Amino acid sequence: MDLDSFLKGLTQLRRGVTPYGPAPHKPILILTLLDLIESGHISDDRFYINAELVSAFHENWDLLAPTGFKEDFTLPFYHLQNDKLEGFAFWNIQTLPGALLDKHIKSIHTLAEIVEFASLTLPVFHLLTQQKNRDAVRLSLIHTYFPFSKERYFEGRGNRGSYLHAVEDYVLNEIPKVMRLQVAEEEWVYVRNWTFKKMVPEIYQNTCAISGMKVSSSQGKYLIDACHIVPFSRDQDDQVTNGIALCPNLHRAFDAGLITIDSEYRVMVSRSVTEDKSHPYALTALDGKNILLPRERYQWPSQENLETHRTSKFKC
Repeated sequence: MDLDSFLKGLTQLRRGVTPYGPAPHKPILILTLLDLIESGHISDDRFYINAELVSAFHENWDLLAPTGFKEDFTLPFYHLQNDKLEGFAFWNIQTLPGALLDKHIKSIHTLAEIVEFASLTLPVFHLLTQQKNRDAVRLSLIHTYFPFSKERYFEGRGNRGSYLHAVEDYVLNEIPKVMRLQVAEEEWVYVRNWTFKKMVPEIYQNTCAISGMKVSSSQGKYLIDACHIVPFSRDQDDQVTNGIALCPNLHRAFDAGLITIDSEYRVMVSRSVTEDKSHPYALTALDGKNILLPRERYQWPSQENLETHRTSKFKC
């Protein structure tokens, strides 16, 4: 695969026909892939469905998509695999073991549960690891598909990453809870949820707030979960004040109402618990223990949320 062949192929993307004109989703996704490679988020040709990918797609959509089109990350992510360069597909989707992806799935959450990662063919990926080639591809895509948005696009690239930073500030309780961005609702929820799962363990130093457990690996993996105090399905609250970092067994115990946190941030254990109290992981040994709290007080678990957990979930 040489650059000229790749550029020629990109000018012939198969795009859906709509009342507003040919769909812009595929070229916007490819521009997003360029951004992730350029920013260093992608180094091994694996594009995971995460906040970085979905947020970067949104930012490019905001700069380029003509009025009338509906933003939908899932459309190009799935359908780009049907496009070919010199007779070969250049976008491949790897599903998780046992999962089947044989049609377009509109839900980002569902798609993320099925897909392990997507990748470019190695010749294309290697081509795009070079800055001059990315610049050429970017210019070709803009000139071909978005000539009337060219100026806004290049001016707006200086704010790349601002959407994800805004979501992180929201989740970290650094901006008002009423804040909303003009984005597709599911995308907004997905990026918030993903950010919640990432940021809650981080503000607890990847340590279980109750047991003090802290386990990591050389691959950067941790065993600490971001636990919602009040279920997201109830209040759609995924700011860190509705979260607490827990190891998996205590996460399950908290969700089951076997433990809770009192108004002084101490552990309460349900009297309904039956266990071997001599076991090193016995829940009753934690009763009355002070929990680990984030460094910033405005990020501590909300007592209003803890009260809701105590009254609606905890089994006294």
